[in-house]
Parts: sequence; structure tokens; C-alpha cells
Amino acid sequence: MNMGFGLYQEQTLKLVMTPELRQAITILQFSAHDLVSYLQEQATENPVIELQEVSAAIEPPKRLEERPTVEFDWKEFAWNRSTGDYVVNKNESTFNPLDLVRAPSFSLYDYLEAQLNYVKGITAPQRKIALFLIGNLDDKGYLEISLEEAGERLGVSLPEAEEALTIVQRLEPIGVGARNLAECLLLQLEYEGLDDEYTVEVVREYLEDLANNRFSRIADRLKISVEQVQEIADVVRSLNPRPGAAYNRGETRFVTPDVTVERVQGEYVVLVNDASTPRLQINSFYEKMLRETGSQDEARQFIQEKLNAAFWLAKSLEQRRLTLMRVTQAIVELQRDFFDYGVHCLKPMTQKEIAERVNLHESTVSRATSNKYVQTPRGVFELKYFFTSALSMANGESASSESVKRRLKAMIEEEDRKKPHSDQKLAEMLSKEGIEISRRTVAKYREEMMIPSSAKRKRY
Repeated sequence: MNMGFGLYQEQTLKLVMTPELRQAITILQFSAHDLVSYLQEQATENPVIELQEVSAAIEPPKRLEERPTVEFDWKEFAWNRSTGDYVVNKNESTFNPLDLVRAPSFSLYDYLEAQLNYVKGITAPQRKIALFLIGNLDDKGYLEISLEEAGERLGVSLPEAEEALTIVQRLEPIGVGARNLAECLLLQLEYEGLDDEYTVEVVREYLEDLANNRFSRIADRLKISVEQVQEIADVVRSLNPRPGAAYNRGETRFVTPDVTVERVQGEYVVLVNDASTPRLQINSFYEKMLRETGSQDEARQFIQEKLNAAFWLAKSLEQRRLTLMRVTQAIVELQRDFFDYGVHCLKPMTQKEIAERVNLHESTVSRATSNKYVQTPRGVFELKYFFTSALSMANGESASSESVKRRLKAMIEEEDRKKPHSDQKLAEMLSKEGIEISRRTVAKYREEMMIPSSAKRKRY
């Protein structure tokens, strides 16, 4: 067998993903917020692109002669003043500029520091130690360091640190400065005057049994009735295990709907939200330079390349808008019962069905619905929310998992708490309604809705 090297010509078909195609795919899967950041980045790199920001300025009030004449009902005004109510006139704008002003936010440290100024009899050394302890509270309001370590860092004795901690634990919200969950709950019980002998003992020794509804075991150990343990559990569960969490606001995230579905004369209209996206424009200076014959060839070539990139970007944006509209329209058509009657009428639907309906690839539908939100008359939903798995019914039809979850939750809310339904019982009840479901699926849906098991739901 002879082996050697040689040059041969052959023709093959290969799918090549061009940079323009990559850009179109990237833009399609962007959410409204990410798209704005991407356009700003492109405008920074490409001098030909100009972004016209959407004006959110408040319109100035009209001059007196431009305002329409409004008949004022003085009797209605006097009635509203006397009853303490105020009704907006039908010709009066409901817009209030104060709604755009952000409320002042205080951290847990600021709130506790301000309270120290009103503690009677506190000394300067005590205030210094208390501020150090406040600075070492975690997001839940618990003390992260030991008093021994605090004393070593500040050069104070352990009794002085304990005295300062007592001052901190008397501040609001009650429970801050605790070193563990039991101490946090005991501080709140003492403040509310609910620290009887048995309740304190349960919190100190049997918190794990209480969390798992092992009431009989607690009753046997304390020689009390199960009903008394149930009352203690109700009291303990009414307390706040994370008193400092209310002041840990974190980063506020806003959801900007990419699509809006409105009901107009009995029909649903799909509108792509373009108001939050800056308008793409071509810089007039570079456009004029390209038309001038005296421009250098290198400059003209550079501008032409950037101009082509801007055109491709504009084309990708338009393609994204059309794809998003077509996909949403198909979803609205298939889920018409959901928009008319609610979640219990949500039908099972897959991305493949939408892809076949709009003549697109399934991966394109996945990108078009990824991280996208739609504002509907029934609220704001993620587009992925409408793609649910199917469960068979006795009549041969199918039900969506979301509607089954809603029915499952209703059954649990209506059950007798002294005899809660087991997962098997819930599966049998759903089967009687024509929904074929297994016990394991019921348990899975229950855990997804963060509903405890029947043993933990039981009351005595």
C-alpha cells in the first residue's frame, strides 16, 4: 500500500457563523436592561452610532391661558374635607412628582446608633463598646464575635462588655445583639411578657423538636399536654428570628417588561416595549464626511466599516423586536384561556409548539423568551412561565403543572389541620378530579411551593 502526500481539491458544505449572525443571536437573548447596556457599549466603540435617550423629564405646567376651564364643585370639596377623604377630579392629573423621590433608607447600624443617644445614664466608655458591638452585627442582627474577643480588642473586661451588650439588646428591634437563635427568641419573649417556665424551657432545649412538630416528645419530657405544646409553638412561631433583616435592603432590582399585552375590545394586542431602549441614530458629521469627495481613502474606509456595523446593529434590533412580537403573539393565542380566566386555565405548552407555529427554530424561541418579562392584565410574568409540562387527565386532555400546583395548594388550605392530608391522599383526591398524578409528583410540587409535609402541618 502506497502512502504519500499530495494536494487535492474538494467541495464541502459547512455552516459558518458570521460575526453579524453572532451579534443577532446575542441581541436576541438580551433582556431590556441588558440591551441598554449593550447599546451604550457599542456607541462607545463605534463613533458613527448615536443614542437618543428616552426623555423622562416632567413636562412643565401649562400657562394659565392654555389650561382648560374646569368647573369646580365646591360642595364636593367641602364634603371631602369634612370626611377626611379626597377624591381626584376626573379632569385632574393623578401624577405626583413626590412619587419619584426615593424614601431615605437607614441601615441597622444607623438605627441603633441613633437610639444610643436616648439611653439614660449611658457613659462614654459604654457607648464606645456598644458601638463596637453594633458594628459587628450581621445582616440578621446577630452578634458575630464573642464578648471575650470584643474585650481583647477594646482593652476592657468581660463584665464591661456584657454590660454594653445588655444595653444593645434593649434597643429596637427587640432581639438584636443575640448570639444565637434561642437567645434572640428569649429576648422577644421577655419583652412581650410571654416568658413563662415552659415556653422558656422549650426555646432553650427543644427548638429542633419544635421545628419538626415533635410535640408528643416535648410533652412527655415536660409532663404537659400536647395542646399546651401547640400553644407554645404558636407563640414561638409568631416571633421574628431575624430582627435585623428588615434593615438589610440590599440591592433593589427592577423588572422592565420587554412586552406588553393589552386587552382592547375583547382582543389581546401585543406591544414590544421600545420606550426603555435608546433610539439608534447615525452621526451626521461622519455621514457628511463620507459623502464629501475630498476625504482621504483611509478615513472613508474606516467610516464605511463603522457605518456597516451600525446598519447591522439596527437590523439586529429590528429582527429582535419582530421575533419577540411573533413569539409573544403565539403564546397569547395558545394561552387565551389563561388571559381570560386565570392561572387555573393555563395549558401545557412547549417551546417546540411555539417554534412550529411561528416557523422558527426551537433554540431561537428559547433565546427570545430567556430573561424576558411580559406585562399582562393579570400581572407581570416571565415568558418562560407559560411553558409548562403536561399531566394526563382521565378525559384524555392534559393539564399544566402550574394549574395542578394551584389546585394542590387550594386543597391544602382547605384541609382539616388536625387531620392534614398526606401526599398519597392528595394524589387520590386529584385523581378523583381527573388528574392522573403520583404521590412522588405531589411531594415534588409541594416542596417547590415550600409547603411542609403533613406531619409538620398537623395541629393538636
